[in-house]
Amino acid sequence: MADPLLQLELGLRLLLAAAFAAVMGLERQLGRQPAGLRTHMLVSLGSAAFTIAGTYGVSGLGTVQDAGRVAAQVVTGIGFIGAGSIWRSGSERVIRGLTTAASIWVAAAVGMLCGFGLYILGVICALVGVAVLHIIRRLDHTRDLAAERALAAESHN
Repeated sequence: MADPLLQLELGLRLLLAAAFAAVMGLERQLGRQPAGLRTHMLVSLGSAAFTIAGTYGVSGLGTVQDAGRVAAQVVTGIGFIGAGSIWRSGSERVIRGLTTAASIWVAAAVGMLCGFGLYILGVICALVGVAVLHIIRRLDHTRDLAAERALAAESHN
């Protein structure tokens, strides 16, 4: 069993994983996307917990420790969750949910980084994720407005 101070530090990793992913989840929530604050926080928390379990949970039990195997399984599992958020609109012939799936994937990465104790990388990953989500949304909005204006100008001619 891990010493109490180590367990407190590992608990901090779980809290930080959820907190860092909350930033991305909030951005998705404000954009009224299906996977928002709770989903991102839970994905990151779960990823951190599995990472910690794979790294520290088998210590001293006579097993081969390979945190990379746990990490690979987390990535695979998150792929299934992300795939569930992707759907194709038959009438519009548009695929939706790709950004949501990608943000869930990044939330898992944030959790894994925190689980390994790489807090600075975890926060940087979360902040870059939010920046990408926010900046691209603004660019999409600007593009849509320009297209509407061009269509309106064309219809007046």
